[in-house]
Amino acid sequence: MAKTWRFFPYDEARVRSFCQSLHVSPLTAQVLIARGMSTPADGKRFLETKLTDLHDPSLLPGVPEAADRVVSAVRGSRKVTIYGDYDVDGVTATSLLWNCLKLAGAEVDYYIPCRLEEGYGLNCEAIRQLAESDPKQLVISVDCGICSIEEAALAKELGLELIITDHHQFEDELPDAACLVHPRLPGTSYPFADLCGVGVAFKLAWAICVQLGDGERADEPLREFLKSAVGLTAIGTVADVVPLLGENRTLVRYGLGSLAQRSSIGLQSLMTLAGLEIGQSLDAEDIAFGIAPRLNAAGRLGQARLAVELLTTTNRDRATQLAQYLEELNRNRRTVERRIFKSAKDMVEENPEWADQHALVLADASWHAGVIGIVASRIAETFEKPTILMTIDRNEGVAHGSGRSFGGYNLYDGLVSCSGLLERFGGHHAACGLHVAEDKLDEFREQLSQHASTHQVPREVGEIRIDAEVRLTDVTRNGVKELDRLGPFGEQNPRPVFAANRVELAAPPKTMGEGGRHLDLRIRQHGTSLRAIAFGRGEWAEEIAAVNGTIDIGFTAGINRFRGRENVELRLEDWQPSPPTTNA
Repeated sequence: MAKTWRFFPYDEARVRSFCQSLHVSPLTAQVLIARGMSTPADGKRFLETKLTDLHDPSLLPGVPEAADRVVSAVRGSRKVTIYGDYDVDGVTATSLLWNCLKLAGAEVDYYIPCRLEEGYGLNCEAIRQLAESDPKQLVISVDCGICSIEEAALAKELGLELIITDHHQFEDELPDAACLVHPRLPGTSYPFADLCGVGVAFKLAWAICVQLGDGERADEPLREFLKSAVGLTAIGTVADVVPLLGENRTLVRYGLGSLAQRSSIGLQSLMTLAGLEIGQSLDAEDIAFGIAPRLNAAGRLGQARLAVELLTTTNRDRATQLAQYLEELNRNRRTVERRIFKSAKDMVEENPEWADQHALVLADASWHAGVIGIVASRIAETFEKPTILMTIDRNEGVAHGSGRSFGGYNLYDGLVSCSGLLERFGGHHAACGLHVAEDKLDEFREQLSQHASTHQVPREVGEIRIDAEVRLTDVTRNGVKELDRLGPFGEQNPRPVFAANRVELAAPPKTMGEGGRHLDLRIRQHGTSLRAIAFGRGEWAEEIAAVNGTIDIGFTAGINRFRGRENVELRLEDWQPSPPTTNA
């Protein structure tokens, strides 16, 4: 599908003003303006984000009471169990809080439900087991629990003290737990509503450390812990695809530095297998494509406890062993993912009547429940529609799975509109999990598609927003490094997209990767030659080779670091044949 290129208008006077005030290149100035910075002062605040910009943890709803309860349990020598989720956000939140409490001298354990047997979040059987093992312990949920009405009631009935920390969307009724910690609790006004689970856990750990200190600041060991904990927070924040703005951007920006300098031995082992050099500067893409998939593989294949163990172990041999096992799980995950993606793609193409629907709901009994969320994201991108993938339990007659949004559609609101058809569901605007009876799948598909048709974000899905038109000579190593000050890049803060016109091929297009999935291109303009790649776009090689003339390209720019060398490398977002020239 051809995409429309939308260029942000160039205002020479404003660009000059930003350049003079901020001492930046015109390219950076243009991008700042395109990203909504009204004045140079706005740009200065964005470029000079400081760790001290983080809000005081006591402002986060529920944190002061939760910290009181945790510190009381620690000082009373009561056991504390952290009940986490099995995704990267939950695993990092569990590990962060475990490390904090262990350093504080607490008796601490963690419980991660098995994705394949227990499903997401708190469950009554686990609550009973925890109460039976030690009814006086304190249980803290991380990244889950805000919709666990029945489970919280059972904990209260059994006399189990339960603190729920979460960031997901909640219902009209809130769970009756001892304490709730959530950035958007009704009647509260925390300044930043988009923290993820590990971000909330970090704020709670911060408050705990302060209380264990002098009430104003943490003592030295706990202060050092918090500096390293920003790294775990960055991993979960990037992996959960929350907006990389505000506090999230600050946490990831400083967390990347922490990962380079303060990583645990477990993370160091994992990073080595991911091809990341210890001590080397990292970016958010290193987390998204290197670290997070390997941690996620454990939870997706039912072994999330191993990921927590990796992030908390102090035994180097055990860390190496666990990292290697997670690497193997990740390879298995990719194999399963490719099979399901092909099956799902074939299913859509075999049902042409779905072409006019505004959302896709796909189900198959053979699909692995732990992997379908990743595939849902790929299918959503491929067909440019919100997508839900489900596996069917024939014995129970129930389909359960995960969904991913597309084009800004609020997927959680879509599920609310279909709630009469669903047995259970949860999530947020971009991702969800759900259960629905098999015999209601067709009705659910129609109803969700109808909702999506009237609630799409008023924006053309098939478009690319271009921050600036440039020449390849403008895309220098120093210029790209300066643009990195706008990062870290991710959700709602993407890498700047540029356009270059009338670009020549410096060599025939090639494919690379397994099955020729990716494009490898060498391009030239006015004497400047650069490499460009496009992941998952191997088919472009033949199409570009067939063009008789130059092409226009839309791209992002980054630095490829290899064996101590740094080169500018372009990531191709889109291309089109250059229009014919006209003689005046």
